[in-house]
Amino acid sequence: MAWIITKYLLTAGMVVFISEIAKRSDRLGGFIAALPLMTLLTLVWLYVEKQPEDKISNHAYYTFWYVIPTLPMFLLFPYLLPKIGFWMTIGMCIVTTVICFGLFALLMKGFGINLL
Repeated sequence: MAWIITKYLLTAGMVVFISEIAKRSDRLGGFIAALPLMTLLTLVWLYVEKQPEDKISNHAYYTFWYVIPTLPMFLLFPYLLPKIGFWMTIGMCIVTTVICFGLFALLMKGFGINLL
């Protein structure tokens, strides 16, 4: 149980750290958020918990493919925010990301990469 609490605290701490940096500097906050810190932390957790190498490797592999369809959201968000407000923008970004992911998964299936 202590291990799970430690994982939660360290992982949540990363999110709080990034949001605090972003309050002070848009650029630095964006840069740190763009780093694959959560993915690296997840890979460490999997390794420390003695998961098989293929599971760890697959996590990194699928993370690469899952990041690509999320990228349009980062351009859509600043465009929509002043027009429709924060919560509607969040909602539209989620819907857009789900649609992009579905289309991307269909496209990649044609190349033999099964994301769903």
